[in-house]
Amino acid sequence: MQVVAVANRKGGTGKTTACVNLAAELGARGHRVLVVDLDTQGHCAIGLGLGLGGTPRGHGGVHQAIADGAPAQALEALILPTPVAGVWLAPADTRFEHGRLQDAQDGLRAALARPALRARFDLVLIDTPPSLDALLIAGLSAADRLLVPFVPHPLSFDGVRQLARLVFAVVSRNNPGLRILGFLPVMAASHVRQHRALAAQVSQDFGSARMLPPVRMDIRVAEAFGAGRPVRDYAPRSRASEDFHAVADEVLRRLEAAQAAS
Repeated sequence: MQVVAVANRKGGTGKTTACVNLAAELGARGHRVLVVDLDTQGHCAIGLGLGLGGTPRGHGGVHQAIADGAPAQALEALILPTPVAGVWLAPADTRFEHGRLQDAQDGLRAALARPALRARFDLVLIDTPPSLDALLIAGLSAADRLLVPFVPHPLSFDGVRQLARLVFAVVSRNNPGLRILGFLPVMAASHVRQHRALAAQVSQDFGSARMLPPVRMDIRVAEAFGAGRPVRDYAPRSRASEDFHAVADEVLRRLEAAQAAS
């Protein structure tokens, strides 16, 4: 089982969109995928067809599982099946206060290392919050690989640079095995000069080999979220569906190469 954190220090950069649609693509290929929603907005549940109110009454969230001090058993107990083939969700607690977690980086890692969980899933995708707190550090500390979605916009690029500094600190102190899987341009428009320039800047700063195929701007992505479905199911012939299919192919190639090298 490999664990991928999806992160950017800037909000609105397509983290949840990437998490939901990549999970759906990988699930459709026969992989057993667990999405762990660390973002207290809880939007992964919407994109995967459960809705914000779709979790059973009294069903906790992943934040509470970490905070309770017995995260391994608690995390397994709250995992829900979704309507998306091959995809399960550990939902967020939308009422959880970030300040309640002061030191959580080891709890999630320990929970995901549990043999029963590792036997159950092939891949874990962690949707992290953009806030610089214990939740983001917990997600990075638990991951083997890091996927960084970014919108070709100056503020999003600044979020990438801020995240890079944090990743260096996490690798040094908490998780020496963390590696960058790739940088994913979302809402990309090749005809817009600023988009081309900023994507080129990310490629120059972090290496062209780390760039993933872009996901083009497509209103079908927002419509799919509104319908509570991944874009591959909502609009299978759309540009975004084609692009996420290509991203999933490349992500799998890189993960398999990393696993073979380890």
